[in-house]
Amino acid sequence: MSGRCTVSVVIKALNEERRIEAAVQSALAAVAEVGGEVILADSCSTDRTVEIASRYPITVVQLANPAERCCGAGPQMGYQHAQGEFVYILDGDMKMLPGFLPAAVEHMRQNPDIVGVGGIVVEMNTESLEYIARMERASGHMQPGEVDRLDMGGLYRRAAIEVTGYFSDRNLHSYEEFDLAVRLRARGGRLWRLNVESVQHHGHDAPPYQLLKRRWQSKYINGLGELVKASWGQSHFGLMRAGVRELKLYSGVLIWWAFLLLILITPASMATKSLALAAVFAAPFVGMAWRKRSIEKAIFSVISWSYNAAGLVRGLMQTRVDPRKPLSTVVRHRPEQP
Repeated sequence: MSGRCTVSVVIKALNEERRIEAAVQSALAAVAEVGGEVILADSCSTDRTVEIASRYPITVVQLANPAERCCGAGPQMGYQHAQGEFVYILDGDMKMLPGFLPAAVEHMRQNPDIVGVGGIVVEMNTESLEYIARMERASGHMQPGEVDRLDMGGLYRRAAIEVTGYFSDRNLHSYEEFDLAVRLRARGGRLWRLNVESVQHHGHDAPPYQLLKRRWQSKYINGLGELVKASWGQSHFGLMRAGVRELKLYSGVLIWWAFLLLILITPASMATKSLALAAVFAAPFVGMAWRKRSIEKAIFSVISWSYNAAGLVRGLMQTRVDPRKPLSTVVRHRPEQP
């Protein structure tokens, strides 16, 4: 599609051959309600994701360099090819629901100070420990009304994005939607979640500990440290620090590790050290077991915190590329012109 349109739906994907067809079909149906285009931003999938998506009248773009693959690269890659007055981000394991885009576009046109609109996310996998932990953290920003971020996808005003200089930070392995939110809010923009169902989300069905391992290997878990580094010295740093409650939690885990190390190196009898180590090591597990009334949830929580604390440190150590520098992409498919 050439020239401006109302909405560009950017589907970010990596090895989503199981669900990409449903995501594309739902996005095409959604933009048909308002006028627009669909762009698949593929991070060098090794399965049939691109092949399946290319059967449809959408633009398919792919990272030229697989080493640049991360959560922040996908939306930015799609945005570089988008023509919409508004841009919506959709994960490859989601399905857009009818009715949301017309309501979101109308809401934004009636409220010029609102720069992003989300909807109600319908979770399809509600049994996993990962889902339970995430929903406990989500708190109010997944509820209708004014919010401080649009996790799980949102519709954004292009004019507001252009003021910030880029859509999504290509350096971030996670927290890319929150980063966009604080950059927009620092410039006076407001975010809103409508009481309208926007997407179905299937999420991960991997066992929780396997998922933690996968996120460590993919560097997803580095995202918080990368976010802190990206925000340091910027106008939105205060909003970032206030909005990421887990930053205090993971910092507390690092202090817990420091206490354990201090006990090890402190001159004392082996018996005294052993008792002190056992007490300090057990404290968070006992506390979480009492709070959650579940030993299984307590163990998962503390291990998850430890992974994320290590990721925080690793993310802070990552070298950054200027997020305004365009990503190199390859166009794999374009819709036929009428």
